[in-house]
Amino acid sequence: MASTHPGDEEKGRHTDGSDHSTTFIETLEKAAPGYGKERSSAVADDIIVHESENPNVYQKMCLPLFVNLTAMSFLWVGSQIPLYMFGGVFPLIYNDIGGYYIYIWLIIGYLIPNAALCPFVGALSDLIGRKWVAAAGQIMLVVGPIVTATAEQMRVAIGGMVISGLGAGLNELIALAGTAELVPIQKRGTYVGLVVFTILPFCPSVLWAQLIAEASNWRFVGIPVAVWNFIGLLLVLCAYKDPARNKVVDKKAVLREIDYVGGLLSTFGVLLFMMGMQWGVHQYSWGSAHVLAPFILGIILIIAFFVWEVYAPYPMAPRKLFSKDKRTMALILLITFLSGGNFFVMLLFWPTQIYNVYGDDPLGVGIRSLPIGFGIIGGAALALLSIPLFKGRTTPLMIIATALMTAGTGAMSISRPDNLSATYAVVSIASIGVGAVIIPSSIIAQIVCPPELIGTITAITLSIRYIGGAIGFTAYYNIFYHKLTGYLTEIVGYAVVINGIAAQEDVETIGTLITLASQAMYDDLRAYIAASPTVGNKAQAFEIVIAATQEGMALGYRWPYWMSIAFGGLCFILAFGLRDVRKFL
Repeated sequence: MASTHPGDEEKGRHTDGSDHSTTFIETLEKAAPGYGKERSSAVADDIIVHESENPNVYQKMCLPLFVNLTAMSFLWVGSQIPLYMFGGVFPLIYNDIGGYYIYIWLIIGYLIPNAALCPFVGALSDLIGRKWVAAAGQIMLVVGPIVTATAEQMRVAIGGMVISGLGAGLNELIALAGTAELVPIQKRGTYVGLVVFTILPFCPSVLWAQLIAEASNWRFVGIPVAVWNFIGLLLVLCAYKDPARNKVVDKKAVLREIDYVGGLLSTFGVLLFMMGMQWGVHQYSWGSAHVLAPFILGIILIIAFFVWEVYAPYPMAPRKLFSKDKRTMALILLITFLSGGNFFVMLLFWPTQIYNVYGDDPLGVGIRSLPIGFGIIGGAALALLSIPLFKGRTTPLMIIATALMTAGTGAMSISRPDNLSATYAVVSIASIGVGAVIIPSSIIAQIVCPPELIGTITAITLSIRYIGGAIGFTAYYNIFYHKLTGYLTEIVGYAVVINGIAAQEDVETIGTLITLASQAMYDDLRAYIAASPTVGNKAQAFEIVIAATQEGMALGYRWPYWMSIAFGGLCFILAFGLRDVRKFL
């Protein structure tokens, strides 16, 4: 029902007092903003001043509102682009500074701190203020890309991505909830949507990163990321103001209600689990203590986390979260977690595949990446428009979307060096399917949760999507690497021997050729071919080795997409158990 608070009419707010049924957009627009933490009555007394009396809530567009929204846009985009931009030049990074066997931690090191911080943004905001949390996040998002861009060793670059992930974990949620607090409740959906879609200029992130690297060096990719976030820092410091409050926050109550145990168990459990999985890829055998110890300990901590959450006095996922529709909430959270595996198989494998399978031409690499960004945004937009169009019949929509996502990502396994056109179509379909699942899942979760827990569920969906994606990516990469090694040994080794490039018994030369080609060290490969006395057929050797490597790479990349069918298939099955959200609209 529209508010009839005194002074509303003078401020141009809706005051007809009607009690007509609301649409799903209105349901979300009128939800209270939050930052990821349920509060007890002691903390709830810290009430944000009513919007009609709040000097930091703008009833219509004006210069201060525009500047504040611009600041929130910089926070939102700045929290996304470190992974998008650097992810577009991973082969160039490990080609330059080494670390091919551990570069996956550039991704994991960004995702884990991001996911770990999201549920605690609310408590931090209450303790030191939204503005200073945002400023701290922006500083990390300035420093992190600089550290990565100036690194001379892969471990240092990973450290830079960890710093960026911490900043992103703070500011991704602040940007969305901060936008909601700037405008009246009936306008929140519109303005939050506009801020989210300001990511559009960075949908071609891989293209921008490749062109920057071609014009200079991959290190210069860090400049636009750092500069963007520095501008965001200035906007936050100069323009943004925390929402006005009736009384001072009870900081002791805030500290008392933080789920420290749950945060530690979940973070270290997932981290140790993935350390064990990843160390089993390159460094150690699967039966070694180096692999089994963190792997088993991680599983124990994850189980302990779920047990703890049942008995915790202030759990990360409050029981009240499931009060409106327990089944739908539980299933949509599982779908959000599992769909992260499909999201990241596209986001992180396709940009390297288009480089390793189709050639390293920067413009070509960038163009081949375009279906991902625009497809995901387009799929999200189509799904969000379909929810009100079909009057909240979200179950058939999610069934169709999960089917499209599963079929599309699985079908990406058809990719070969000679069928790029067909692959474009499949990638576009897969991207639309992924977009139609990941964003609507969050919207459905927000609709079926109590209004006062909107912030909590937003933080949880962000966290579990990243955790699901990180776990999925680690599993994908593990299988990918082991399968790829066999394919390259067989295909490249055969091509090298049959074309007189190296003798069959010259294992060292064959191994060097395979290593340099598979790690995209093309200049070193040319130099080795030219200088090595054991390499024959020098005129054609480079082209033959690269062609064989691309063929082997294409076979290896099939496995992550095949594995993603398991993630998507479970999402598809779970979608049948969802209930439509019509009754909540």
